[in-house]
Order: sequence, then structure tokens, then C-alpha cells
Amino acid sequence: MLWIILAAVAVVIVLWAVSSYNGLIKSRMQTQEAWSQIDVQLKRRNDLIPNLIETVKGYAKYEGDTLEKIAELRAQVAKAQTPQEAMAASDALGRQVSGIFAVAENYPDLKANASFVKLQDELTNTENKISYSRQLYNSTTANYNTKLQTVPTNIIAGLFGFKASEFLAVPEEEKAVPKVEFDF
Repeated sequence: MLWIILAAVAVVIVLWAVSSYNGLIKSRMQTQEAWSQIDVQLKRRNDLIPNLIETVKGYAKYEGDTLEKIAELRAQVAKAQTPQEAMAASDALGRQVSGIFAVAENYPDLKANASFVKLQDELTNTENKISYSRQLYNSTTANYNTKLQTVPTNIIAGLFGFKASEFLAVPEEEKAVPKVEFDF
């Protein structure tokens, strides 16, 4: 009778360990999938930017520095090795792309150009998708990291060498309070 009880306890422990391990794998995969969604949107934005640049070039000949900086940052996003590197380059690229939209304010014909408007809408849509994907990534990272730190799954995580994922942080420049000025 004692052997049956010990065998039943052993089976329960093994089932718990397998279930915990599989849960950790699932959470890690969800975090990786969430990153891949960001990566897809970054690629989409990188594919749209050359078309936007060519459209702007026709109107804004003297804005070459801005366009060159965008090309450089676009290459940095493509070369990034980690999610953090990719997001740092992506954040800088996003600020430069916003600069193109500001440049367009100086060129009424460009603002009215159907290709530019379509590209601007596509990039805005892509930026929104990147923002949503960042939120999803951080949410799945929080779930995964919680499993790594809570009992009893932290035991399995430690035994099998699971590592915590890093959150994507908001760049310091974007945390600053914007200045609001009214000149009447």
C-alpha cells in the first residue's frame, strides 16, 4: 500500500514538473512571437520609407540631411542584433520620419500629393501597429518573467536554465513633458 502511495506521489510530481516545463516553454514562445510581430512591423516600415523618401526628394531638394539620416537609421534597424538595439534604432527612426511629415508642411504640393498622403497614412498605421506590438511584447514578457520568479515554476525554470526576457522601455526623450506655449 505504501508503494502505491509513493508511486502516486511520484506520478503527480512528474506530471507537475512536465506541466510547469511546458508552461514555461509556451510563455517563452509567446514572448518570442510577440517580438516577431514587432519585427514584422519594423520591416514593413523599412519597406515603406524608401518610397516616402523618393516622394519627398522630388519636392524638398534641400532636406538632404534629414533624408540621409533616415536612410542611416533604417540600416541600423535592419542590422540590430537584439530587440533592445532594434527598438532604440526604431525609436530614432520614428522621430526622423516624423520630421519628414513636418517638412511636408512647408510644401503644400507635397501635402496634396496622393502618393505622399497614402504613404503617410501607411506609415502612421504601421507606427500604431508597432506601438501595439510593443505593448503585447511587454505583456507577454511580464507573464513569462512572472512564471520564472514565482513558486513553484521558478524551481523548474532554475533547473532548466530559463532566462528572463527584457522589457522594451520608452526612450527618455519621449518621457519628457511637452512644452505648451500659446502666443497670442
